[in-house]
Amino acid sequence: MQQNKSVTEFVLLGLTQDPMRQKMVFIIFLIFYTGTLVGNSLIIVTIKFSRALGSPMYFFLFYLSFADTCFSTSTAPRLIGDALSAKKIISYNECMMQVFTMHLFGCMQIFVLILMAVDRYVAICKPLRYPTIMKRQVCLILIILAWIGSFIHSIAQIALALKL
Repeated sequence: MQQNKSVTEFVLLGLTQDPMRQKMVFIIFLIFYTGTLVGNSLIIVTIKFSRALGSPMYFFLFYLSFADTCFSTSTAPRLIGDALSAKKIISYNECMMQVFTMHLFGCMQIFVLILMAVDRYVAICKPLRYPTIMKRQVCLILIILAWIGSFIHSIAQIALALKL
């Protein structure tokens, strides 16, 4: 008989096996996750509804906060939920989806930070040409390219992981 070598689920051991420490992990990560969601949501809402915050810097900050919210949401709820559960199992498909979203939004954050650095570089080094270089259409194209680059990076990572 041939052995079945396909993995369908993973057992998550967590950060600790002590029940008291698991409750502490639950509380600490819940506080940090809630703070992250509230903070990023405030930034997103403020930038979206304020007419005074229309510069490229705030345009990029909006997408940075959005990517950070999505990144946190792709990992933290599972960690928080599993901190108190007795059965800590994640299916193979859920694990691959979590890896994909983690790479997608993590890479997006890096690309947006690079775009913010470019924006500040242009503002400091070419202040007279800044309005013509960093037009709204240019910023939108740069964000679209960042999403495409993040997606390609995530697909490459998942393709490599699926070969294992």
